[in-house]
Amino acid sequence: MNAADVSGQIQHYVKGGIGIPLLVIMLLAMVVLPLPPILLDALFTFNIALSLIVLLACVYCKKPLDFAVFPTVLLVATLLRLALNIASTRVVLINGHTGTEAAGKVVESFGSVVIGGNYAVGLVVFAILVIINFVVVTKGAGRVSEVTARFTLDSMPGKQMAIDADMNAGLCTAEEAKSRRQEIREEADFYGSMDGASKFVRGDAVAGILILFINLIGGLAIGVAQHNMSFGSATEVYSLLTIGDGLVAQIPSLLLSTATAMIITRVSSSNDMGSMISRQMFASNKTLAITAIVMAVLGLVPGMPHFAFLTTAAAIGFFAYYYNNAQIERAKQEALEATAADEVTDGELEPKSKELGWDDVDVVDPITLEVGYRLIPLVDAHQGGKLMERIKGVRKKLSQELGFLIPAVHIRDNLDIQPSNYRISLLGVTLSEEDIQIDKLMAINPGQVFGELEGTPTKDPAYGLDALWINPSQKEYAQSLGFTVVDPSTVIATHVSQIMHDNASELLGHEEVQKLLDRLAEVAPKLVEELVPDTVTLGGLLRVLQNLLGEQIPIRDMRTIAETIIDQAPKSRDPEALTSCVRQALGRLIIQNINGLERELPVITLAPDLEQILQNAVAAGGDSGAGLEPGLVEKLQQALVELVQRQEVAGQPAVLLVSPQIRNLLARFAKHSLPGLSVLAYQEVPDDKQLRVIGSIGQ
Repeated sequence: MNAADVSGQIQHYVKGGIGIPLLVIMLLAMVVLPLPPILLDALFTFNIALSLIVLLACVYCKKPLDFAVFPTVLLVATLLRLALNIASTRVVLINGHTGTEAAGKVVESFGSVVIGGNYAVGLVVFAILVIINFVVVTKGAGRVSEVTARFTLDSMPGKQMAIDADMNAGLCTAEEAKSRRQEIREEADFYGSMDGASKFVRGDAVAGILILFINLIGGLAIGVAQHNMSFGSATEVYSLLTIGDGLVAQIPSLLLSTATAMIITRVSSSNDMGSMISRQMFASNKTLAITAIVMAVLGLVPGMPHFAFLTTAAAIGFFAYYYNNAQIERAKQEALEATAADEVTDGELEPKSKELGWDDVDVVDPITLEVGYRLIPLVDAHQGGKLMERIKGVRKKLSQELGFLIPAVHIRDNLDIQPSNYRISLLGVTLSEEDIQIDKLMAINPGQVFGELEGTPTKDPAYGLDALWINPSQKEYAQSLGFTVVDPSTVIATHVSQIMHDNASELLGHEEVQKLLDRLAEVAPKLVEELVPDTVTLGGLLRVLQNLLGEQIPIRDMRTIAETIIDQAPKSRDPEALTSCVRQALGRLIIQNINGLERELPVITLAPDLEQILQNAVAAGGDSGAGLEPGLVEKLQQALVELVQRQEVAGQPAVLLVSPQIRNLLARFAKHSLPGLSVLAYQEVPDDKQLRVIGSIGQ
């Protein structure tokens, strides 16, 4: 069996869950059974190697959660070291009188070579190691673990709320939110475990001190009383064995303490520690250059060790010079790469032209947002811009409200418009161009405020309300006066949302309708199969849906829409007639969007004579109303304006209730001249709604 096969077998047993039980059994065996010196040597060596592996794993992991199993590894390594202390103590006390090789070569080497065979030196070295480990590293790591765990647990509710807010705003999907919540839970569990694991390290350091004194006193007592050794001989032998055993245990303990402090004091960055140190400590060659100068000055002071200081200064200076040249070369290379695309090859004055193709014809985007160069920071996420996130959020909200996926907004910069302007285009046609003051906030007057506010007068681009551009320092004062204060990103996102909402019918195309049918087919396949193309064409269905969206009616309930079209298509396949039938089926939804859950609906009606005149005009000239007298139209508009204004003052919706024959005519009339008026047919009002006539026109 080769090395690869052995490695594969080991990985198989570890992954199969056998490794941990075997380790636990081995720990119990070390505590209960006496171990031969050769096995102690192997275990001590393995303990040191394990500590080095853990330390280097902490150095090279990119973030603490990449080594989330560290608290468990720390516990197992601590138990292994304590079990080795018990096993070596048993061997030292039983066979220590035979000489310094009683506990194996590793303990003897640490007792003889590392401390020079002098137990007094060994005691000093051991004391220094204990002070470093217990007082400095372990105590600091424990404090950092405690504080980090506390702050991590305290910040959990805020982080969870931030994730919920991002998901509600459409900034992340449900899967991304679930992954982020899981990461927060793992982070809290990790730092909570580290808070407890640091206590293991601290307790291990205390145990090392106690074990040293117990072994030393017990060894002297056993050597003198049981084996008739002289006090000096017993002191020399047992001191070297005890100190060697203590050093073998304390060095891995110091490595694990350092690893603990290292993993809890680093930040959560996607780089290993070496990359972070080289990038952050040596980000500027000035740091190295000034350090070299200071070291050189110290080296020239009389009485100082000139060779050591000047040699160090020269080494740091050489590294600073090399690092500076590397930065210059990197900058030159980046400049050459940036200008290479602009240079004309082969000395020609003009680049060779290529044959035109369809790629040279621009595809018109459904909706486009162009910004001047001063507004680029609002779009650039690296500069803290939140406009793209806001637009993504309003797209999600509109898609949920209207019932189909709103196309993506294509955002680009445009040097042809004013630097602080933005332009919104629909299907290649500019609908609006407004000015934004990027360093100001917009205070919008919602209709009733309680004081004057200094600022630059303007208009809210979305709804045309009076507004002011104010300084950010005035925000709280403006809000106390009743103003609605928003930042520039929100102003633009709201304007884009309003335009998309008002023109939703133009954003719906054949592809979107087909997607709606595909989704409906998942729950009602027979319904879709009968609808298209047997009952209505895809274009006919598109026209009906566009008519609904044009009158601000959502198309979420595709099942009701499809069933109504199938039922009414035998009578007429005209899209306008089908739209009227669908409106009647969706009457409850239409009324709810207008008046909420109120049981009583205030309506405006027409006198019978006026309604008859309008019906005759529709019969003669269609829904265009070409046969109406201009004087009659003017009087009708004036009367409707008065009633609509009265309803707005009362805070109630303005609804005109007419017969279905003239509803389309008056709906078109109201859409262009009275946007606040809803025109309904009698059949669109549910039976459970109570009507209250607030006015009648023509009487």
